[in-house]
Amino acid sequence: MPTPIVPKGVAYVPLATVVSPEPIVFVLQPHLSMLAFTSAIEPLRIANQLTGQILYSWTTVSETGENVRCSNGIEIGVDEPIGKTPAGARIFVCSGVEPELNTSQKVADWIRQQWRVGRTVGGLCTGTYTLARAGILSGRTFTLHWENIHPFRQHFPDLVPVEQLYAIDDRIMTCGGGAAATDLFMKLIYQRHGPQLAQAVLNMCLHSVQRSETERQQSSTSASIGTRNEKLIKIISYFEAHLEEDVDLDSLTSNLSISRRQIERLFRTHLSTTPRRYLQELRLHRARIFLAETDMSVVEVAIACGYESAGNFSKRFRETFGISPHKFSAGQG
Repeated sequence: MPTPIVPKGVAYVPLATVVSPEPIVFVLQPHLSMLAFTSAIEPLRIANQLTGQILYSWTTVSETGENVRCSNGIEIGVDEPIGKTPAGARIFVCSGVEPELNTSQKVADWIRQQWRVGRTVGGLCTGTYTLARAGILSGRTFTLHWENIHPFRQHFPDLVPVEQLYAIDDRIMTCGGGAAATDLFMKLIYQRHGPQLAQAVLNMCLHSVQRSETERQQSSTSASIGTRNEKLIKIISYFEAHLEEDVDLDSLTSNLSISRRQIERLFRTHLSTTPRRYLQELRLHRARIFLAETDMSVVEVAIACGYESAGNFSKRFRETFGISPHKFSAGQG
């Protein structure tokens, strides 16, 4: 166990003496997101600093005890291999890109054992893959990074993640990664030590507000496309929910009480494109996610993204991204 850290600082928050610090264990997976990891650990460091006490202690572990390289190429030191954990420890799996390749069954089995003996376990970013492989997410509310939700559903079709910042379901805690890790850990600090310290930590993090658990990870459709036109938003939402289907614009006209010409005018006016081209871009970006994050074949991806022909899909993919889907899937991009 590493030496607890209580850095010196100017700001101070008085707090009754805490006898037993809370132990946190971070399980570092290859190619983890450094942003998610540091966004989780820094609020703990700041809480110690502001109070001058060891409120939290933390340990970094990996499957073998060897250092782990993040997705940005930076190597992080590890204290020890997975093994025994302190009583009352909360254990968080930190993962990142290509989770289906970097999720270890040995770590998943260890996580399941830790959960069974009463530990709280969690996943940051795509650490949720490890919890899923551990078999402890059935019937639970959980999340992971929005980019990985569709590939996750391909790997675990019986599990349904929610698209929100973080989720706390009894002894299982997950977040979408990035700055959402700060929101999750701020919630834990608030619950354990109250609003005064929590607000002070927020201020030190320059995190202007404690975001709620159920807030969406992504901007709303209206924000991302720069308009609040209700009919256009409904059309785009329909596209996103039916990418694998043969979308018929004429069928939308009766449902939305709008003519096809009006639909085309909406896309031209607000997005400078056509409905068909916008739909194709959505499909191709979904396909890129599947190719990057799953072991689906090019044909399977084409079908899952609404293409009748793998040849047509390959042609459109190459035109858009400058590489064939086969080469991209093989990591040659």
